[in-house]
Amino acid sequence: MDFSYQINLIFSRSRSLCTDDGRVQNFSVYELNHRDRESPAILKLSKKTDVFALGDLVPFTNTLYSGDLQKRLGITAGLCILIQNKPEKKGDRYEAAYSFYFGDYGHLSIQGPYLTYEDSYLTVTGGTGIFEGAYGKVLLHQIVYPIKIFYTFYLKGLKCDLPDVFLSTPVEPRPDVEPSPAAKGTLPEGVIPNFTD
Repeated sequence: MDFSYQINLIFSRSRSLCTDDGRVQNFSVYELNHRDRESPAILKLSKKTDVFALGDLVPFTNTLYSGDLQKRLGITAGLCILIQNKPEKKGDRYEAAYSFYFGDYGHLSIQGPYLTYEDSYLTVTGGTGIFEGAYGKVLLHQIVYPIKIFYTFYLKGLKCDLPDVFLSTPVEPRPDVEPSPAAKGTLPEGVIPNFTD
């Protein structure tokens, strides 16, 4: 067999092993704001100065960790537009569009309601790398607004199984959760390859 034929055979076999079989793959991540990225920024566009109001913008970027808090995965980056202040619930409703960047693994984009006072589902709108073709939903669980958020993704359309780093058993979401020293310090054993910073 010539070399190019062998490569094509291996590639076609690996593709046949990695096809979308319609199942849901899920994983969890933590988004933590260490207040080191000048995030979030608040752009007041409404005329109300005493409360947030329709049209106020909140661009942000925060740090991402694996569900077990042992690995630094990358960052989030996006924009929230305030839709409604809910004083009776002591919070706000935003329309959000943002992405989760996972270094060499690729990224996931999401869009939908971001509620600061209760859990909410957002739609996964697509991805790149291992997340190419992804769709589904993500549950946003607010732990400490806007410092600590726990996400659980429910993805369809993936062509291969998720790598082990995404499949760790998550630490229970609590206000006192912190990443491992290796992950927070970005030591080689505490990060994924070429994590997005």
